[in-house]
Amino acid sequence: MRIFRLITIITITLSTLTGFAAKEKKKTNDDGYRLEFRVKGVDDSMLVVANYFGLKQYYYDTAFAVGKETFVMEKDSIPGGIYLVVMPDKGSYFEVMVSGEEKSIVMETNFGSLVEDMKVLESEENKLFYSFQKEMGKKGILAKPIHEKMAKLRADSTGSKKDSIKLLSEKINKLNEEVIAYKLDFIKTNENSFVAKVFRTSQEPEVPENDSLKGDELNEWKYNYFKNHYLDEVDFTDARLLRTPILGKKIEYYIEKLTLQIPDSINKAADMIVSKSKPSPVVYRYVVHWITNHYEKSKIMGMDGVFVHMAEEYYCTPEGASWLDSATTAKICERAETLKPLLIGKVAENIILPDTTETKWYNLHKIESELTILVFWSPTCGHCKKAIPQLNNEVHKVYKDSGVFVFGVCTELENVQMKSFIKSHKLEFLNVSDSKEINGNAYDYLAKGLTTLNSLNFRTIYDIFSTPQVYVLDKDKKIIAKKLGIEQLPDFIKDYKKVQKEEQSIKN
Repeated sequence: MRIFRLITIITITLSTLTGFAAKEKKKTNDDGYRLEFRVKGVDDSMLVVANYFGLKQYYYDTAFAVGKETFVMEKDSIPGGIYLVVMPDKGSYFEVMVSGEEKSIVMETNFGSLVEDMKVLESEENKLFYSFQKEMGKKGILAKPIHEKMAKLRADSTGSKKDSIKLLSEKINKLNEEVIAYKLDFIKTNENSFVAKVFRTSQEPEVPENDSLKGDELNEWKYNYFKNHYLDEVDFTDARLLRTPILGKKIEYYIEKLTLQIPDSINKAADMIVSKSKPSPVVYRYVVHWITNHYEKSKIMGMDGVFVHMAEEYYCTPEGASWLDSATTAKICERAETLKPLLIGKVAENIILPDTTETKWYNLHKIESELTILVFWSPTCGHCKKAIPQLNNEVHKVYKDSGVFVFGVCTELENVQMKSFIKSHKLEFLNVSDSKEINGNAYDYLAKGLTTLNSLNFRTIYDIFSTPQVYVLDKDKKIIAKKLGIEQLPDFIKDYKKVQKEEQSIKN
């Protein structure tokens, strides 16, 4: 797996390790693990050992010097996976296959050519692993000059080189076929080894020919076949695979690249993978956490629907997330509860507030318009000072007679500032706000039926932590877009109207 670079630069304070190396024993008890690394050309006090986990690498432990150019790490237990032994230069490393069944691993190599000169003295898994690596290295050496020749031919502008390039391409294809054949034979011959399981997991499905289809239908069939079989060789119950550079990438690729990026499709894919991983608490925990965290942080509109789904299904249940404390779980559930009413497709919570006269009240749900642009803004917000006039000039004035209504909500309690801003920027669209007087006498206004509690709590209901915030509502006041920049609205409106027109044309 040399194709996976060590991303994290691992550092450790040497002062905390002074004298520790002298205490290392050459042998451990029969129940423990002993990993010995002999690296010619490295005369240091220790080597850092890291491990893969999901999509990242982490510091795991240290192998201490027990003699010249010899380093040992002893542990009572070591989770199975692929580990990285990092050289003092922090850039070079070699990998160690830990199956969990071999208690003793002894490896010997040279600093200048860690993989090429690797000798595995103890560990059948690593003997297999490095025999495969070296064979792949040979193929790489054969392929390199061919690729270089092809690059030169493509860069040569003096005449056609198609025939020469074709011959070289055929050579590369032949080498690729040999690599695939070797890998398949390796997996079959060593099918019970952890190494073979890792390689089997890394494989992608081979899509068969289908002469009965053509064009788009064939492409769709190929895509569906590839997707449906992409995870066939993945054993989600084996936690060792999570500590390799394979499983995390497979999950990420399936969710992000093979799954249609809409919440419903992602949620189905997530549930399927979570279900497969349940027998392994470690893999289950990782899958649930990664998908939840990934889509909570997503900047793509609508992806909060995935976060809400994951929270409701795997955190906010009687079983809950056993690996988290109650306070953390509560925060996740509270966040999901806040976001759920604001998801794409939900009917926007009604807002009933007065305009700048503070006597005329407006009901959001009673605004009759093909589209409603609900915008929360503040006269003290730096970005609003540019964006809100832009909203007035490029959206309200342009589309006010085309079924687009702008419903502005000022987030400040001080209406004097709002009125001044509206006047100085000559805003023409409707703006409403609560005020100190309304909030101070909320009970009276509620008792008279002039407003609602949620209207007065719109900052919390609409999750307003920054301004401006935009929600686009359809004629039924369902949220169809949100968190758009003001500058994006004209194009969104044009595209929406175009789609609506096409759909209407189809109906007619």
